[in-house]
Order: sequence, then C-alpha cells, then structure tokens
Amino acid sequence: MSDPMAPAATGIVVALAAEARALTSARIHPERLVSLAEGAAVWLSGMGPDAAHRAAHGLADAGAGALAVFGVAGALDADLRNGSLFCPERVLDEHGRNYPVHAPWRARLQQRLAATACPLCTNGALLSVREPLLTTAAKAAARGRHRALAVDMESAAVAAVAQERGLPFLTLRAIIDEAGDSIPAALNNSVDAWGRPRAWGLLAALCRHPGLLAELPRLYSRMQRATLALRAVAEATGPTLGWSP
Repeated sequence: MSDPMAPAATGIVVALAAEARALTSARIHPERLVSLAEGAAVWLSGMGPDAAHRAAHGLADAGAGALAVFGVAGALDADLRNGSLFCPERVLDEHGRNYPVHAPWRARLQQRLAATACPLCTNGALLSVREPLLTTAAKAAARGRHRALAVDMESAAVAAVAQERGLPFLTLRAIIDEAGDSIPAALNNSVDAWGRPRAWGLLAALCRHPGLLAELPRLYSRMQRATLALRAVAEATGPTLGWSP
C-alpha cells in the first residue's frame, strides 16, 4: 500500500531515474509512491504508457488532487532545441484522442518559469507513443501526421487517468533529442525501463557496433542539458510544480 498524500497535493509521474533525481535528492524506489515536501509525491514508473497508467492510478488512489508528468521528451519541431522546456496546451495519443491540460495551472507554471534562463514553449501539442521514435524519418512522419511539437511515451496515459478520475492534469518536458537527431537502436536497447544502463547490454552493443562509442558523449551532453533544465524547473516551482487548488 502507498502512503496517503496530503489532500489536493500534486502527484508526479516520472519515467526515468535521472528525471527523478532532477526533481528531488530523496532516494526514489521504482514503482512506488515517494513523498516530497509540501505534501506532493512522485512515482518512478519506468518507460511507456502501461507503466505510466499504473503510476497515475497509484497516485490518485493515494489521494493526489492533481496529476503531472515531469521529465524529458524528443522534439518533432525544429524550433525546439535540446534543453528547452515544453509545457503544451494539449496531449495527443496515436489514436487521435486529445487531452487538454489544466489551463490555470499551466498559466501559473509559465509565470514561475519566466524567472529561469531556459527557453519555454507553451503552445501546441505533445504526442505520446507506445514505442520510441529513434530516427529522423519516424519523427518527421509523426510530425506530419499529428502536427505535434514533441513526443513522449507517458503523458497521454496519465492524462487519461486524470480525465477518468476528474483531476487536473499538466505535463512539463525538457527536450533531450532534437528533431534532427537519431538515437542508435542498439544504445536505446542497452538501458532498462527506468533509463539505467545495463552494463553487459551496453558492452555487448559497443562490441557489436564499435562506432557507437563516438555517440556516447553527444547523448550524455544532451541528457545533461535536459536534466539541468528540469532542475531549474524544480527550483522555480517547488515540489508541487506550481499546483494550487
């Protein structure tokens, strides 16, 4: 059983361990509620819509008064650069379902983030997909089909739970890979569900594809810049991400 949250507090879903570390210095255990300050809580779900769906229900069952997704996303639009922030007006899924975010919450968050040095986009849509888009061709196809500015794998699942449970919803993403970036599938497959490297899997991938070694500094730099932006968000908004009932 999860510990109960403070009434009306924010329940935050993060997929990756690195995203959780940007939000709090507390030790985060996967697939369970971890309390934060001000009555908020975070749930480290792991990647993908099914994991995010379970996390959102877990937070709602524990008493969350609002649900948020916090972490990184990939850009579909060329104007969204690595390290910039994206707080979309709405979230789409691959089946055409459309979930608006809570507009007053989004406006309060935007005000608080104005004090940070991070570029911020608050227009347009975020697309959620079941499988990662690793190539520029896949990103371009998704952009053309859905007209979204960025892509993740969790937000639509959490938005659906928020709609079902009658809770305000918001998603805040820092851009990690740009529209023109490709991510080698072998490297993508060498991390676990929480984004942590599988040592033997990574070693095997590098042995099979030695050229991947040259990709690691670029990918590390991209992740560092995105997580720095997420830390700036956490400092500017507090653990509730600016939510106020």
